[in-house]
Amino acid sequence: MNRTTTALLAALEALIVVAIGVGIALVPLTVLWATHFELAVDWSVFWDAAASVWLLGNGVDLTVQLPAAMVGALALPGAEVPFVLSIALLGFAVLAVALGVRTGIRASETPHPIIGVLAAIASYGVFTTLIAVSSGNGAVTASLPQAIVFPTLIYAAGVVVGVLGVFGRGVHTTDATSRSAKEAATPPRLGRLTGLARAIRERFLDLPGTARLAIAESLRGGAAAFVAVVGVAALAVAVLILANFATIIGLYETVQAGVVGGITLTVAQLAMLPNLVIWAAAWLIGPGFAVGVGTGVSPVGTSLGAVPGLPIFGALPQSAPAGGFLWLLVPVLIGFFTALLIRRRSDKAGRPVPTLTGQLSSGGGIGVVAGVLFGLASWAAAGAMGPGRLVEVGPNPLLVGVVAAVEIGIAACLGMLAGSRGAASVSSAASVSSGASTSSVSANPK
Repeated sequence: MNRTTTALLAALEALIVVAIGVGIALVPLTVLWATHFELAVDWSVFWDAAASVWLLGNGVDLTVQLPAAMVGALALPGAEVPFVLSIALLGFAVLAVALGVRTGIRASETPHPIIGVLAAIASYGVFTTLIAVSSGNGAVTASLPQAIVFPTLIYAAGVVVGVLGVFGRGVHTTDATSRSAKEAATPPRLGRLTGLARAIRERFLDLPGTARLAIAESLRGGAAAFVAVVGVAALAVAVLILANFATIIGLYETVQAGVVGGITLTVAQLAMLPNLVIWAAAWLIGPGFAVGVGTGVSPVGTSLGAVPGLPIFGALPQSAPAGGFLWLLVPVLIGFFTALLIRRRSDKAGRPVPTLTGQLSSGGGIGVVAGVLFGLASWAAAGAMGPGRLVEVGPNPLLVGVVAAVEIGIAACLGMLAGSRGAASVSSAASVSSGASTSSVSANPK
């Protein structure tokens, strides 16, 4: 496969990824255009709507100017002036990252991986620009600079993760014979990048043992704690949807969108599920989230006004649950047991028991990493959902990140200390048992 073929195939894959993302919104809207409107309306209206939804899902801000008739019908304060929609429907971004990982893996398996990666990312940027330029009308306008940069960066992040995953398998090969065989079979450009990754890893190994251990445990533990809390949050969202299913169906009936309109609305809400999961994680951590200025949903109290008319919002708790503050123990327990398991895993691997300072550094590092991840996730899941009071929807990224860092960090420090004490007790017991056996043998020679 030559360079031209590699670049063309990478561009084709980028086109397919864009088509899948836009098609998720465009297909039901096109069916709605054909069935409900009987082709009487200009199809470009539905293209504009699908492109706008896709761009919004990739973090692009939309400026909306509603017609006067719609402003009067909605009766929303502030709707008469242009307002910004900035809350990303993260399902589209998650899909782009997942497909980008696949692109990165496929590009790494070609004889010209760098050309494949660059061609895929550049083509994706071109297609995104074409979508942004060809869509938009007087009512909805996307930010062109953001439309060019943000979707491309999201896809590029997935491509890079896929490439690094392939590189990592070569970097962590410890057997010299198998490593030499892999290097011989690796394309030259890929081999140079693998060598660069190995050089970075070796530079990391040159750090003092305590610093290297603290960094590794912090990254591993912080990421594990983040994933665990988000997993509990996802389970909580699923339970809330099932428990409030009748309310959600009632809101669907109130909207009266019809079959195709209901499918379109459902697709939009599915794209928003990752946002709801992050909101639930912020709720578990403590600060909770807002659904408008002056509102708040948290374990210690709930204050909701009129919420946007999405049926999925029927699952929002209308009041704080009994003993809601007990839910704050979830991230604390996760932080504690994550650190405990990491500490005991290090002991089983034969690593020396770190000093008290080293243990506290690892525990604090776990909290910092988890706090950064929660802050970034909250930032991505928050934004403006409409005019007036709806300019503030979602969790406060800074507050969620700081509280998560404190809660998980303190719990992780305790987990590190408990894990080390457990390992020390086992080691002491083993030494005593060994000494007793030796004494018994000495006292009873045969």
